[in-house]
Amino acid sequence: MGRRVMAVLAAMVVGLIGVAMVLLYASGADARAVADQRPQTVYVAQELVPSGTTAADAVAKGLMVPTKIAAKGVPAGALTTVDAATGRLVALSDIAAGSFVVASRFGTTPTGSKAIQVPDGQVAVSVAFTDPARVSTFLTPGSRIVIYDTYQPAAAAPVAGKSAVAGKETRVLLDDVLVIAVGSTSLTPTASPNGQAQAPAAGALVTVALAPATATRLVQGIQTGTVYAGLRGTDAKADLGQIVSDSTLFTK
Repeated sequence: MGRRVMAVLAAMVVGLIGVAMVLLYASGADARAVADQRPQTVYVAQELVPSGTTAADAVAKGLMVPTKIAAKGVPAGALTTVDAATGRLVALSDIAAGSFVVASRFGTTPTGSKAIQVPDGQVAVSVAFTDPARVSTFLTPGSRIVIYDTYQPAAAAPVAGKSAVAGKETRVLLDDVLVIAVGSTSLTPTASPNGQAQAPAAGALVTVALAPATATRLVQGIQTGTVYAGLRGTDAKADLGQIVSDSTLFTK
């Protein structure tokens, strides 16, 4: 009789232990399931992120945005934060729209033979701007700029009793131009008032995308005048007909 009671008690203990283990496993599975579903923030490319674009600029321009997804769906190495350190890194190659952004896609130097993406039907033209003429260092791929041209106008026919007025004129050459790359540093020669050459001024090559006919106008302006860029603000409108000369500089 005692042995039977002991066997029953042992069976009950084993059963209780089994129930406890099942409950513990179920509780752990629930915790793991909750952890897998807990949302985490990753970056997703909304638009093409061109090679050479800094992570900070890509976020500021909306090229890539933070998105919350379930933890179990986060790709290995996904970019989860853009801070002071990661914001300075540049895209090592183009990042396609719609893709998860992996941290390893950013580094210090872009790689690969393809450095720019030229929109269909357009051509890329590079302009050597001095630092002031390219709005210091604020131009980045995706910027929209106005290009001004300062040139020597054709000599007007002499008027009786008056001498021809010599002087340069400035007007808007192109009012809305897309920057697709800011290239390596360039040195632009400058001249002093007495005609003696001075030390070259620091600058950079800014590459823009234009329709072929418009590109021809820009090339002509580069060859015959001095071009200067202005960074466009939202809804900025340039007066294509305005001409500023020495005689009209201080008129309204």
